[in-house]
Amino acid sequence: MILRSTIAALAALVSGPALALDIFATVPEWGALAHELGGDDVKVYTATTALQNVHHIQARPSLIAKYRQADLVIATGADLESGWLPALAQKGNNPRVQPGAPGFFEAFRHVKMLEVPEVLDRSMGDVHPYGNPHIQTAAPNILAIAGPLAERLAQLDPEHAAGYRARAAEFEQKWRAALVRWEAQAKPLMGVPVVSTHRDSSYLYAWLGLKEVATLEPKPGIPPSVGHLEKVLEGLKKQPARMVLRAAYQDDKPAQWLAERIQIPVVELPFSVGGAKGTDDLFGYFDVTIERLLQGAGGAK
Repeated sequence: MILRSTIAALAALVSGPALALDIFATVPEWGALAHELGGDDVKVYTATTALQNVHHIQARPSLIAKYRQADLVIATGADLESGWLPALAQKGNNPRVQPGAPGFFEAFRHVKMLEVPEVLDRSMGDVHPYGNPHIQTAAPNILAIAGPLAERLAQLDPEHAAGYRARAAEFEQKWRAALVRWEAQAKPLMGVPVVSTHRDSSYLYAWLGLKEVATLEPKPGIPPSVGHLEKVLEGLKKQPARMVLRAAYQDDKPAQWLAERIQIPVVELPFSVGGAKGTDDLFGYFDVTIERLLQGAGGAK
């Protein structure tokens, strides 16, 4: 009996505990979702923060090293990371997570995309061929992505498949309850006219019924000139807005310029997990987003 116990202990020592699945998330929302679904069975590295413009990230050696060791890459896709993720794929030379491999997951493929252009023309600015890539701004999209992501985790790590599916079921239950609460809280926002800094909240507006009446950028990705801001200002005299919205990573000067002239508040939205105090996870991200929108709408003159 002692011999058998010793052999079993040695075998366990040699084999060791199952290694955590190594995940490379391009943006904070997918890193947070991976934590929710993966628990202790995953190790998550998030390549960017909510205070960065994810369109303009450098393929630094540290990112290449993390990409090289990943078992799964979770990206938004839809060309959001087109300026740097292909370079990581080339330099990282990791066949497990090359586009098309099981270890490469694109979130956009699991939601209904908005603003898909009928014609592509670079003169239109930074237009994405698959549609608006900022899918994380609507809470229903997170739920649509969670199930497929949990199944991908189970496929890559079958030893812990039951855990991934159990956590996904628990997350869905909690998320559906939160959706009911968020949508009830946000009812006063229905039809509220807003000005956007960049066209990055279309899914949020569609979900909660906000009405975008102007955008500070003349074209997507093109910083506004004073002349353009003056045109926006003139237009808002005919179609007033209640607040100007900007993401945490965006320059606040154009929004403040406009807001001071028409006496409406500028509301800074976290845009992703970590973009403001209290947004350490996905639930907090939407809690703070809706709270700030309500404050802005209520505080407008």
